[in-house]
Amino acid sequence: MELIIWEWINFVARWVHAITAIAWIGSSFYFVHLDLSLKKREDLPPGAGGEAWQIHGGGFYNMVKYMVAPDRLPKELTWFKWEAYSTWISGFFLLCVLYYRGADLFLVDPQVMGLSAKEAIVISVASLAVGWLVYDLLCKSPLGDSDIRLAGAGFVVLVAASWGFSQVFSGRGAMLQMGALIGTMMVANVFLLIIPNQRKVVDALLAGQTPDPKLGRQAKQRSLHNNYLTLPVLFLMLSNHYPLAFGAHYAWVMVAIVLVMGGVIRHFFNARHAGKPTPWWTWGVAAIGMVAIIWLSTVAPPREHEVSTVTKPWIGQELPAPVQTAAADLKPVSFAQVADVVISRCSMCHSTVPGWEGIHEAPRGVLLDSPEEIRRHASLIRLQAVLTHSMPPANVSEITPEERDLLGRWTADPDTAVQ
Repeated sequence: MELIIWEWINFVARWVHAITAIAWIGSSFYFVHLDLSLKKREDLPPGAGGEAWQIHGGGFYNMVKYMVAPDRLPKELTWFKWEAYSTWISGFFLLCVLYYRGADLFLVDPQVMGLSAKEAIVISVASLAVGWLVYDLLCKSPLGDSDIRLAGAGFVVLVAASWGFSQVFSGRGAMLQMGALIGTMMVANVFLLIIPNQRKVVDALLAGQTPDPKLGRQAKQRSLHNNYLTLPVLFLMLSNHYPLAFGAHYAWVMVAIVLVMGGVIRHFFNARHAGKPTPWWTWGVAAIGMVAIIWLSTVAPPREHEVSTVTKPWIGQELPAPVQTAAADLKPVSFAQVADVVISRCSMCHSTVPGWEGIHEAPRGVLLDSPEEIRRHASLIRLQAVLTHSMPPANVSEITPEERDLLGRWTADPDTAVQ
């Protein structure tokens, strides 16, 4: 029963997170589009900076934007904030029930840094707070007076954070941590600056005072940051499902490229919405970036060193001794050798009755505890354990470079293996 409850908690958390993220991203994209498409008219009300006419759902809409605020406020005023708050809350909950609860598998990699699960969780949570503080100080510094200089400084900080996380967490954990960091910055923009500034404007109006225009400018700058960071954070959140992304040795460089790609793609749409000349060159930059990311995913990592100082909870016993193989041996690969490697290094999780503590069923339903299942999943074995080193997670079963080489020779052409 416990397994069923946790599986549904995980499922529902993902579902809620996806729903709230769609709502937040949708409203964010819409309002940036609306803001950029506003046109000035001679007969606009005093204080209005522009208007836009739109048609949707069989009706016409006339939106007018006031640069500071109207002379009087309506009785009902819609605040767009809960989309952002609920996205972060559901995302952090998912982070807790999946990555923090399974930190020893998904967050920690002893070959990167020998952290305990608790240490990794503390570093993860602390980095979210520190990252926001650094970003907020940058925005409030003299760099904040120039959007270009601020964007450059923010880019450097985010790339440095990505590299730093890659030196602390597993590949999967580092990519997810970057997504969580950027997502936290975006939500904190809404919670700690955009909404408070809007409330100050409303309070000033209610008091019969003229609101400070600086409040609106600050909120607009942070909202624009959120707009340009949306596509990169989506890539990072999805990356934990794709080993060619999180399992790449230079995944932190991929993050740098994705930040640029997301920025230029949003620039394309923002320019179009504003009625400016269409910057078609942005798609060329995005395509080059994608090619670079694909190439980086093929760059092999340095050969691993065997780690045998940590006893893992595999059926309560020591792990089996490494299977002795010779990577340079050109003799045909024996399927018996392949089966020995897969069963000894993978079947503690990928079996009908997993032996790893906390795992009650084979991840994604992939079984690797019989010759038939091993042959059937040859392509997945190649992707997860040869082309990338995402499996075993954090190399918990201590698969050796020689064993990966053997699997690579077999998965390149499984039909030629000696039976």
